[in-house]
Amino acid sequence: MVWISISGRISKPHIWQMCLYICLGANSQNFTLTSVMVTSVKNFPSNRGTLLGLLKGFTGLSGAVMTQLYFAIYGNNSEFLILFIAWFPAVISIFFVFAIRLIKVVGQSNVERRVLYKYLLISTVLALFIMGITITQKHRYFSHFGYVLTATTVCILIFIPLAVSIKEELVLWNLMKQNLKPHNIINFETPTLPDPIPLPLARHLVEEENLKPIVSCFSDVFKPPERGEDYTILQAILSIDMLLLIIGSFCGLGTSLTAIDNLGQIGESLGYPTLTISTFVSLMSIWNYFGRVCVGFISEILLTRWRFPRTLVMAIILSISCIGHILIAFPKPGSIYIASVIIGFTYGAQVTLIYTVISELFGLKYYSTLYNCGMLAMPLGSYVFNVRVAGVLYDREALKQLKAMGLGRDSGKELTCIGENCYRLCFIILAAATFIGALSSIILFIRTRKFYQGDIYKKFRQEETLTNREAESTELVSPVESNVTKGKVPDS
Repeated sequence: MVWISISGRISKPHIWQMCLYICLGANSQNFTLTSVMVTSVKNFPSNRGTLLGLLKGFTGLSGAVMTQLYFAIYGNNSEFLILFIAWFPAVISIFFVFAIRLIKVVGQSNVERRVLYKYLLISTVLALFIMGITITQKHRYFSHFGYVLTATTVCILIFIPLAVSIKEELVLWNLMKQNLKPHNIINFETPTLPDPIPLPLARHLVEEENLKPIVSCFSDVFKPPERGEDYTILQAILSIDMLLLIIGSFCGLGTSLTAIDNLGQIGESLGYPTLTISTFVSLMSIWNYFGRVCVGFISEILLTRWRFPRTLVMAIILSISCIGHILIAFPKPGSIYIASVIIGFTYGAQVTLIYTVISELFGLKYYSTLYNCGMLAMPLGSYVFNVRVAGVLYDREALKQLKAMGLGRDSGKELTCIGENCYRLCFIILAAATFIGALSSIILFIRTRKFYQGDIYKKFRQEETLTNREAESTELVSPVESNVTKGKVPDS
């Protein structure tokens, strides 16, 4: 609808209608993202940190990937950019709709981890390729054929993980067929069935079950289970752990988004060339990717080998983010390059950590709702710090400069501020807010330290072992079941 309106194919819509179109389009991606993330975490719970890092990493690269595809399909026609954003994600979602489902995974965590490392290698090559192409395209002219060539390479790199998955499925299929071949004689004993429950007794049990009082969902809101078990939605939302996570998300992600949104204007106020500004703004998605992927893998290794809490990793990441804000508040020549890398990396790292910690502390039963509730603080923090802090303070400094030159503000004209003072106070406030987020993460670490010292994946490993045993017993009995039941011995 936005594209139809802009292209003039329908009459000019009202403002509220345009806002509705944008709201629906911008938030529709969350349906696909939620289904993919929740399904993947439930299928592979023992490697959730690594998996979430990869998924969020590819999400971070998606903007740069779609840019290359857009240039290859439509050239530099900005009118068709909105059309491309409308149809391309929808087609991808429809194409893979039947692949996203809960499955009963039979295998070992080590095999899963090996495959995930292959995905990491492929995605890193993709990120480095996009980074090189982005820098080259900013400094050199690219023909349409050049964009087609780069987009083709990007598509090949994207589909290599699919080839890896197909290969692993074929390996598992061949192993299963080998296990189905009977090698030994199996003694089959018919189990003795227990006596059936008398009908009056069974009816009495049903009546007792029906007479049990119905417990309200509000009765156990403040009686949550142990950490790692399945919380209800109200138990999780009203818990202190979730409150601390929301504070960390509000302060950490809100300030990082503010810095990312204002990065171009910051470079302009500090006197950087336009080409340089557009280059490091374009590379923000690459640093974002590395933050999401690297912290997902590193935090998983630290947790499984040394029981290093993910909440402490979050506090460290937020502390590093403070350094990025301080570098912008007190800039030196070239410091904005370092600041952009730090802020982009830490922003991506925070996203992965918050999603993972929510799944570990509150269980997976209501994960689709809880992780969205936990991330509600991010847009709220972005609004507060971006509009109410950065916007107001920037305009104040710009008006001071106009007043010093004896000029007044022209109506309808944007204010422009030049100099180091334009964002100094703003980023001092952002650094202080990020530090508060780090303190909330430290408090959360203290509260959850004993939980992370235990084996938080023990329950999932037991379920995996039980699934493997059931699969093995099925494989051993099924090829000889028909012969054994007839009293025959299978040929060796």
